[in-house]
Amino acid sequence: MATTRTANAHWEGPLMGGKGTVSLDSSGVGSFEVNWPSRAESPEGKTSPEELIAAAHSTCFSMALSHALAGAGTPPETVDTKADVTFQPGEGITGIHLTVRAKVPGLSAEDFQQAAEKAKAGCPVSKALTGTTITLDAALV
Repeated sequence: MATTRTANAHWEGPLMGGKGTVSLDSSGVGSFEVNWPSRAESPEGKTSPEELIAAAHSTCFSMALSHALAGAGTPPETVDTKADVTFQPGEGITGIHLTVRAKVPGLSAEDFQQAAEKAKAGCPVSKALTGTTITLDAALV
């Protein structure tokens, strides 16, 4: 069965001097402030579309990798993924770099690397972001 998740953005004023909020409506976990400086300069306690993409991508990748490892008979003890989404004003999102460290008993580094590459290609968020270069640094801990 398909699911739909909803977020809403509210913006006031021009891009450079304006401000807004984004609310995570499906979960109800909160509403977060956004503005141009938080996107192109320093966050200063506000979020950005790129940070929200990084959150979605790191979570989706971790889930996909965990599922694949368990399905292959080597369930992970831990999977920690960081997503760095690079935004260049005037160009947009220029790349995403995933860094994953995992503890997977009984799995070789080579097999882990292969599983991580497959998860990078197969995770639904990676698929949604196919117009962006996605790189990966994967290692066992």
